[in-house]
Amino acid sequence: MEETKIALTKSGYEKTEKELRELIDVVRPQVIEELKAARAQGDLSENADYDAARAKQAEVEGRIRQLEAILQNAEIIVGSVEANPFQGSISNECALGIALVGSKVNDVVTVKAESPYDVKVLKILND
Repeated sequence: MEETKIALTKSGYEKTEKELRELIDVVRPQVIEELKAARAQGDLSENADYDAARAKQAEVEGRIRQLEAILQNAEIIVGSVEANPFQGSISNECALGIALVGSKVNDVVTVKAESPYDVKVLKILND
């Protein structure tokens, strides 16, 4: 079964990668240390610190899995906030952008506008 692609801008992709690295490299080790410290307190059955650390660990691991899935299925696009037609950057939400999403070089797509028109993809820039 093919996963649904997740549209992210380049900066959104980088932000997601940064959050993932932070969770893996910084937060996860901190949680492991918190678990070790809580275990050292003895009886785990009534240890609130241990329960809190386990809950935090579950939250962190869940978020790591979520971010990994997002990055694995990400498709880099240009969002409306980053669009600047004067610099050759359009949004995936405008009529032309909607028509172009998923196209490849040499594809001809029809732009659904008041007066529909065809556009041939000559090259794709990734920045």
